[in-house]
Amino acid sequence: MHQHYNRDERFVLDGYIEVPAHRYGEFSLAWIREAERILRPGGSIYIVSGYTNLYHILHALRKTHLREVNHIIWRYNFGVYTSRKYVSSHYHILYYEKPGGERTFNLESRYGAWERTADGRSPNYRDREDVWCINREYKPGQTKNKNELPAELLIKMLQYSSNEGDLVCDMFLGGFSTARAAIGLNRRATGFEISGPIFDLRVRELRGIKPGCLLQSLRTPLTERPKNQGRPWTDSDRRALVSRFAILIESGSTKKAAIERLGREFGRGRWSIEKMLKREGILPPRQKAQGSRPG
Repeated sequence: MHQHYNRDERFVLDGYIEVPAHRYGEFSLAWIREAERILRPGGSIYIVSGYTNLYHILHALRKTHLREVNHIIWRYNFGVYTSRKYVSSHYHILYYEKPGGERTFNLESRYGAWERTADGRSPNYRDREDVWCINREYKPGQTKNKNELPAELLIKMLQYSSNEGDLVCDMFLGGFSTARAAIGLNRRATGFEISGPIFDLRVRELRGIKPGCLLQSLRTPLTERPKNQGRPWTDSDRRALVSRFAILIESGSTKKAAIERLGREFGRGRWSIEKMLKREGILPPRQKAQGSRPG
């Protein structure tokens, strides 16, 4: 593991237990069968795996009754450096379900189906594509486990595949990242960790997390089609928008909160509001990245 990460190992907790390569197949089958057993009918499971042992994981899944929903690719920044082959900058996320019940999939948990970007594209569609570009987290000077998943990745999974009050189980708690995200989203959390030092430290930290503390940081999706979506802006609409935006900002509202409120008041999508404020010179236009084009 040490050769894969450019980091100060003084802040990495001891006690990480690796499965011997010759036992990885039987180990994978054993724990995945247990995961199948404890999942409720209709329950979801996400398994994050590198390429090296992926065939063991897939073989184990095929020995169960779990059913594939998606094979997701998680693309991250700063892959493992190589000089004689391509740089590895992705993991596989195997998204499966247990048959026999209705699977939770919150279609509009992050973006509404009616939402559109300034160029007319659907952020809901883009967010649900099966290639996820999410950077890994770096925590200089902080105690960490050897192999932690970023909170953004975990929150996305939990938003789509669980509801408040649901029970989320992590078969390998490690740095307790999944448990922290679950509790922060007002879910219940349980799981397993056989490393004593890691477990003792993270359990103490977990007790200080307030259930639901992450909910306020989530964006509010627009789940209903705005009544004025697609209608041209009139001069009076534009003047009213500029005036109302100024009033909200002067009253202490953040730009994000003001735009969301204006969307409700004017019956338009957030991107439409932003685009018009930029046209009126209230918001700065988005800067295009400078670079050379290929010949």
